[in-house]
Amino acid sequence: MRLNDPQVWTLIGVFAAVMLGGMTLMTTQLSRIIRAETDRIHGTLSARIDAVVDRLDRIEAKVDDLDKELTNLAVRFWRSQ
Repeated sequence: MRLNDPQVWTLIGVFAAVMLGGMTLMTTQLSRIIRAETDRIHGTLSARIDAVVDRLDRIEAKVDDLDKELTNLAVRFWRSQ
């Protein structure tokens, strides 16, 4: 079976449309996957950073309490002499 020129150009157009559609679909899916993974990583890192900040806040509060106690001891020790 021989194809004439319009049939050849139609097949070329169909092939190009299918290839372009496939590339568009793959690009869209890849973009969604990358966005989902970056959101997951962002959530994980945010949770870890929040945990570190909470721990540092607790340490800072304890240091502040120790500073107050040390100041009170120093005042009591030097005023008692």
